[in-house]
Amino acid sequence: VCLYSGSQIAVSPDTKHFAVDWLGVEVTGATLGIIGMGSIGYKVAQRARAFDMRILYHNRNRRRKEEEEAVGARYCEKMEDLLQQSDFVMLVVNLTPETHKLIGKKELGLMKPTAALINISRGAVVDQEALAEALQKKVIRAAALDVTYPEPLPRDHPLLKLNNIIITPHIGTATVQAVRMMAEEAIANILAVLHGQPIPSEVFPK
Repeated sequence: VCLYSGSQIAVSPDTKHFAVDWLGVEVTGATLGIIGMGSIGYKVAQRARAFDMRILYHNRNRRRKEEEEAVGARYCEKMEDLLQQSDFVMLVVNLTPETHKLIGKKELGLMKPTAALINISRGAVVDQEALAEALQKKVIRAAALDVTYPEPLPRDHPLLKLNNIIITPHIGTATVQAVRMMAEEAIANILAVLHGQPIPSEVFPK
């Protein structure tokens, strides 16, 4: 949020000076709570480790001890414990009936008033009306969403009227390299099926 609004200030025709008391928050030393420690969540933890963040995670299944130690992550059996302790909460879960609106008014109320919510999973994992209210009332400090429901949001949606949120158009994999790798993976799967071989990226393994 700080970067986005700072850019707007820097290029605005109305800007005559930069305020010296306009401050963001450090990620180094902050606590990152990752909800969903699958392959993507674990890669997030690896990157957060490089910033010397304290890493908590909540997952259906606990990671092996050596995997936890490799990134310095601590397991939270209860999601509530993670929400209460984290400065940044990142959602990296699949959308299922169990995770639909996983984060709502109750969960947002458990977070620190200085915390930020980051959603890179699917929009419906968050109750967006509850999030808009929490941001308006400063229940949490900020949010960053790469996903919403629907995509894009209706132009009159309350989340679009707030200045403590960043919304991007589902671009988590929008790089030349990532799109190429996805295309190559799809081709590899097609060729495997045509040749009667095991499917490398089978969604529902037999």
